Amino acid sequence: MANILVFSETQNGHAKRVTLEILGHLTGHTLEVAVVGELQAEGVKELATFGASTVHQVKSDLLKLYSPEGYALALKQVIDAGKYDFVFSGATSMGKDFFPRLATKCDAGLASDLTSLTVNGTELSAIKPLFAGKCLAKVEMTGPRPHFATIRPNALGLNGSPAAAAGTLKETAASLADLKSVVKEVIKGASEKLDLTEANIIVSGGRAMKNAENFKILNELADVLGATVGASRAAVDSGYAAPSMQVGQTGKTVSPTLYIACGISGAIQHLAGMRTSKFIVAVNTDPEAPIFSKADYGIVGDLFKVVPLMTEEFKKILGK
Repeated sequence: MANILVFSETQNGHAKRVTLEILGHLTGHTLEVAVVGELQAEGVKELATFGASTVHQVKSDLLKLYSPEGYALALKQVIDAGKYDFVFSGATSMGKDFFPRLATKCDAGLASDLTSLTVNGTELSAIKPLFAGKCLAKVEMTGPRPHFATIRPNALGLNGSPAAAAGTLKETAASLADLKSVVKEVIKGASEKLDLTEANIIVSGGRAMKNAENFKILNELADVLGATVGASRAAVDSGYAAPSMQVGQTGKTVSPTLYIACGISGAIQHLAGMRTSKFIVAVNTDPEAPIFSKADYGIVGDLFKVVPLMTEEFKKILGK
């Protein structure tokens, strides 16, 4: 049995889904969670339901806004106070940003963007995609403990019957005397939808969308499904979509349960960013488009006719 600490980002006072995925996947080990900032009582109960024996809530007036330096200093204090074999986080923008710094401070190695992992006793084996997903590497970790790793959101899935634990809340005041910089303001985008890397359903458009205005039909479908809208690099380069929406080798890597590709040919660079999706649906006028070789379901047709029909059918099915 391993002692494991999982760092959790919070949203509206609750842990993000990837934290619950990691906890539920590691049933049978001693699991603790560390959060920075506010966490509601309901959020603590949810973490306990998924196996967290202790929830460390780290607080500091200097950490009201995310700071890679500040978070690394604060989390190291939690790690130093415990004896952990592993420290995990989601491979989110935040996790990718500060976890390498944290691992370095602990003089330990980091395995990043894992899509599966197994902890047997105190040994870890995992899978990590390489070369734009063209091959999979088996990862094993040796050397000083704790070992650090980040796990791709949606890769593990939620455990439907996790083992509950006590979920004891322990508040910790971070000592940040060595902090060299303080974040004063973060300007967020207008969208309230989930980031692409965390979305369970994604509807993406390609160059065939023709212009930015036409993305409204994808937004309408996404609103019905509770999805987030993405785009191919071709659509972004053409000015049809914002860079933050780009899925692919030079954009964001996603692993949703459902990925709907509309007017996307399926170039290898795009497939590299979404090939681990559980189910892929493709809509394209070209029956020879490469995307169909990866799609679980394919529709050969004009997306401007097909997508509105899909929207209406989903409204009927979902009662919206």
